[in-house]
Amino acid sequence: MSPYTAPIRDMKFVMQELAGLDRVAQLPGYEEADPHVVDAILEESAKFSGEVLAPLNWSGDQQGAVWDAGKVTMPDGFKEAYGQFVQNGWNGIGCDPQHGGQGMPKLVVAAVQEMWKSSNMAFSLCPLLTGGAIDALELRGTDEQKARYLHKMVSGEWTGTMNLTEPQAGSDLAAVRTRAVPQGDGSYRIFGQKIFITYGEHDMAENIIHLVLARTPDAPEGVKGISLFVVPKFMVNADGSPGERNDVHCVSIEHKLGIHASPTCVLAFGDHGGAVGHLVGEENRGLEYMFIMMNTARFAVGLEGVAIAERAYQTALNYARERVQGTDIGVRGGPKVTIIHHPDVRRMLMLMKTQTEAMRALAYVVAAAHDAAQRHPDDAERKRNQAFVDLMIPVVKGWSTETGIEIASLGIQVHGGMGYIEETGSAQHLRDARITTIYEGTTGIQANDLIGRKIAREGGATIKAVIGLMRGLDAELARQAGADFAAVRSSLARGVQALSDAAEFIVANFGKDVKGVSVGAVPFLKLLGIVAGGWQMARAALAAQARIGGGDNDPFYAGKIASARFYADHVLAQAQGLAHAVIEGGAGALALAEEQF
Repeated sequence: MSPYTAPIRDMKFVMQELAGLDRVAQLPGYEEADPHVVDAILEESAKFSGEVLAPLNWSGDQQGAVWDAGKVTMPDGFKEAYGQFVQNGWNGIGCDPQHGGQGMPKLVVAAVQEMWKSSNMAFSLCPLLTGGAIDALELRGTDEQKARYLHKMVSGEWTGTMNLTEPQAGSDLAAVRTRAVPQGDGSYRIFGQKIFITYGEHDMAENIIHLVLARTPDAPEGVKGISLFVVPKFMVNADGSPGERNDVHCVSIEHKLGIHASPTCVLAFGDHGGAVGHLVGEENRGLEYMFIMMNTARFAVGLEGVAIAERAYQTALNYARERVQGTDIGVRGGPKVTIIHHPDVRRMLMLMKTQTEAMRALAYVVAAAHDAAQRHPDDAERKRNQAFVDLMIPVVKGWSTETGIEIASLGIQVHGGMGYIEETGSAQHLRDARITTIYEGTTGIQANDLIGRKIAREGGATIKAVIGLMRGLDAELARQAGADFAAVRSSLARGVQALSDAAEFIVANFGKDVKGVSVGAVPFLKLLGIVAGGWQMARAALAAQARIGGGDNDPFYAGKIASARFYADHVLAQAQGLAHAVIEGGAGALALAEEQF
């Protein structure tokens, strides 16, 4: 198994040069995020991820979580690693200091979370769900609920879950049947079953706080009749300690393709009289509140795409540097060489490297925009940044995870037959990556949200503004000498035009041909991701050239320019074909009658 080394150099470059860490640190409440503090956080996170979490990744996958009579035992080493995680304060790094958190901006948290996810994706899913539950309680919980739960959840002593899906419902939350019966004392009895509950049961923490969607007896049908309830595994005593066991039990865990160390649970509520729950916020607004958790989770799952791509790339690169096979192309009778010398292997490694860098850059830029949307003193700036975040969350989630799967698959290809053997670790990356496009809404759901709510509904206002920013780079790219910048400029211009054409088509036709336009939703999401990634790669190349022009001859900067050139030639070049699929692809996809399939 290859080790994991956090790509701190690229992370810092993106945070400083593209995401504007210095500007984020000037926002009210984020003043402590100065470069020295952030550097220390990144270094410590890299150490914890590389030395504690990464060694458990393969062994945890092989051993898996184990269910026995309602109890779930984590793989060897996970409970101890989680203990260190809590003791070192990692769970609360981005949480409100009022509840014991460190209050770091999302930009810093994103980089730290990427490390956890790269080193051990199965482990990282536990704090991911806890973070979403914390957000929901902070924004909609009562003062009593906050006092009862948040300090222990922020510290990580207690974990949290999201309970949406049911066997008959899937992604259709209008079909949720779990019942919440009022008891007259402010509490409810919860009855029902939830499936696919990540870390719904485990032995790493003393309590688990479930946030559960359910219907009250007089609730209207559909999504308008869903409420949100907080249901602890153990009731909480007056002194804050866990009390008697609540009526929520894990009846099984799923046998999955990947993330074997992450228990995916079937939870039964109310089999022995009813699980005690308390309403969060107002009745019938549960789906609205759950989306607080959902948006946090969607960004975090997008980071999983970045993270698994980085880990797959590192594994493939290490193998390509060590595996001796064949002679150098064009050298007759030459010595045997490592496969990194072969052009096609170089191409695959560059596809892995550059797309990972593009995804990281876009995700961190979105994280910084989120910080500005929350804390900027100017209301107009907050609204502008929030609109950008809302537009890009489906892209960070959908494009990054789809691309992460492609990169993990390329990692196996670099290994050849050895990649198909579990012991190399390459196969695990692909297996683990596969869930990411399904978590928190499939790519199709993300894409429909993108074209419907984020583009058509507002007449394309935000995406037109973003396209304007992309086009604003053209003059600066034109001032740079050399073939690399000429190629980047030309490819980006074509990609932006393709994106603009596709967006205009969606705005013009969504209202009159929603099915035909929706056929192109996923291609459009990919198109926006690729072009937005190219935009960030071009910005990175310009920042690197500025460093070189200032006398810094670090090869890292020349590498950033080379990466932008490769991305322009091999990835951005797809933009026009994707735009064609968006604009022209509806008729063919809808042409067959059902019986013709």
